[in-house]
Formats: sequence, structure tokens, C-alpha cells
Amino acid sequence: MTSRHATASTRQLFSKVPEVTLYFWIIKVLCTTVGETAADYLNVSLNLGLTGTSVATGVLLVVALVLQFSASRYVPGRYWLTVTLVSVFGTLVTDNLTTSAGLPLEASTLIFGALLTLTFVVWYASERTLSIHSIFSVGRETFYWLAILFTFALGTATGDLMSEGLGLGYLLTGAIVAGLIAVMAVGWRLGLNSVLAFWFIYILTRPLGASIGDYLSQSPNEGGLGLGPTVTSLIFVAGILGIVVYLSLTKADVISGDGDRGGDEPMERGGAWQTAMVVGVVLVASGVGYTARVSALQADAAASVAAPVAGQPSAGGVRAPASPLGDLSSFRTITQDTLDMLGHGDQAGATTRIADLETEWDKAQARLKARDGAAWTEVDGKIDTVLRELRASSPNPSTETAALKNLVSALG
Repeated sequence: MTSRHATASTRQLFSKVPEVTLYFWIIKVLCTTVGETAADYLNVSLNLGLTGTSVATGVLLVVALVLQFSASRYVPGRYWLTVTLVSVFGTLVTDNLTTSAGLPLEASTLIFGALLTLTFVVWYASERTLSIHSIFSVGRETFYWLAILFTFALGTATGDLMSEGLGLGYLLTGAIVAGLIAVMAVGWRLGLNSVLAFWFIYILTRPLGASIGDYLSQSPNEGGLGLGPTVTSLIFVAGILGIVVYLSLTKADVISGDGDRGGDEPMERGGAWQTAMVVGVVLVASGVGYTARVSALQADAAASVAAPVAGQPSAGGVRAPASPLGDLSSFRTITQDTLDMLGHGDQAGATTRIADLETEWDKAQARLKARDGAAWTEVDGKIDTVLRELRASSPNPSTETAALKNLVSALG
């Protein structure tokens, strides 16, 4: 007769996560894309606001984690629901730090990079492995989901920094990230430590999926295909459901040997020095690339200051611009249009028009911020206030008007 202790021990040896197959990476990218577009849909389309969306998603994530931890083995539906919600919540964590707390994307990237590194260090010190083939206990599963959360938050900050902060755009950012994923995959084929390769690719799929989501959902004026966050989210959710149903029926991603394992898989050699080498190369390359891009943006900003634009001093005695950011007349026009619509009682029209301001301001972020970071931050904060007021669940015309007038003044 099998003892109770033996039964519990055997039950513990069932892996709680899927095998890393092609299906794994396809669903991971789909979940990442849904995380980006769903956050936008809940925040903007349903007008829940950033705080409301964060609270709602956080509650759902807690429920999903309870279901995931209560399972005795890997269940596709529970696992991928949790990943999707972690993706949305991780996106919102970064967005809250950037929008609500005013933390620069550079700082968010460094903070989440440090937190992820700390998670891996403590995880390895406690369990002597970071392999996802060894998620058999509550402790290891806790480390696993904490690492997953930080990879999403780090990927969000990095992707936004590249596409918006450095002005590379969604398509180019996606291409760069896809190239890095290909390099890591080739490295793995040539002998790179599989655990190291897995976690690097896992981090990189976050900005890749976000770039795909933004490219599909954003309007053509923003360089996208214009499908919108609702349609894009529905397409990818349908894809996730289809693959999850297939995996539930076929068990194609269940780690073989569950229940027969007597311990962890053999450790690969070279993990420490390979990790140090890869992380070092990535940090140096990122630093050089970031410095070069910022220098190029600053040079472009300096050239635009020297050019004879409307509002600058010239031989004809043209008046100097009110803002150190230069000519902001296009943003002022949109803001004034919004104010006029609100004055005529057209709340829906004003809410729609202000979206144009958000789009154009985000597109110009890299160029304007390079000219004067402090001035850009000040105006950006006023724009965020206007967006919150106009997208509130119960808009207040008086506070909306005050915020718009304040922005008009700031824009010169």
C-alpha cells in the first residue's frame, strides 16, 4: 500500500509549467500582444482609467494565481490565463510608474532589470537551479511567477523606451528585438546554456509582442495598420483559445516524465561564465546604442533650433517661441479645438479630438525631449491631466476646461 507521504511526494513531482515547444513561444507572443492591447482597451475604450484598470486586472490576477497554485500539475487553461493576466498587469505596472509617478523609462528599465536579477539570484541560491523543468514545489513556482512578472514589466519599459523614448517606432523596435531573439536562438543551437537562452528570449518576446500589437492596433497616422485595440485583442485572444484547446486535448506540451522524476535535471556546465559574458555584452551594446541615439536626437534638436522656423528670431524681427521646445503650434491647435468642442457641449467630440493630441505628442516625444527634458516633462504632465479629465467615467466640464486652458497656456 502506498503511504500518504509517498503519495504527496509523487504529487509534488508533477511539473506546473509547460514544455518549451513552438506552441509555447507562439502563445507567449500572443499573450504579450493581448497584454499591450487589452491594457489600452480597458484604460481608454472602456474608460476605466489607469488606476481602475490596474485594480481590476490585479484582482483577476490574484484569482488566476490562486487557481494556478491550487492545481497539482500543469493545466493549459489555468496556466495561460495567468500568463495573459500577468502580461496585462506587468504592462500596467510600468505605465503607472511612467504616467502617474513620472518615472523616466530609463529608470523603470534599470529598476525592473535589477529586480529581475535579484529574483534570479535568490531563486538560484535557494533552489540551485533556474530551469523551468524543475517547477515542482510552491517555492519554485513562486520564484517562477515573480520572475515572469518582472520580465513583462522590464520588457514593457524597454520596448517603450526604444519605440517612443528613443523614437525608433514600433516596426523598427520589433525588427531589432526579433533579430536579437534569432541571435539567442542560434547561440542556443551552438551550445549556449539553455536556461540562459530561455530567459533572455522570454524577456525579449515582451517588446516583440508589444510592437506587433501596437503596429496592428495604432492608426496609420501613427505608423500602424489601424485595426484598433478591440479588434487586435479579439484576434489574438481567439488565437490563444484555439491553441490552448488543442494543447488541452493533445497534451503536446506536457513535460515528459512527470511523476517519474527523482530530482532535478542535470546541471549544464558553463552557465555562470556564459551568463556573465552575455549580460556584459548586452549591457555594453545597450549603453553604446542608447548613447548614440540620444546624441543623434540632441544633434537633431540643435539643428532644428538653428533653423529659421515660425516664431524664432530672425532678421525680420519674428517673435521667439514661448516654449524652449520650439514650435508647438500644432499641439496648441488640437488643444484649442478640444476646448471649443467642450464649450459647445460636445463631450464626445472633445474626447475624440484629444486622442489626436496624445498621438502626435507621443510621436514627437523623442525629438522634443532631446531639446529640453524638463520642459517636455512639464508639458507632458499637463497633457496627462487633460487626458485623465476628458476620459474620466464622470467628466466634470469645469475641471476639464481648467485643465485645457492650463495646457493651452503651457503650449505658448
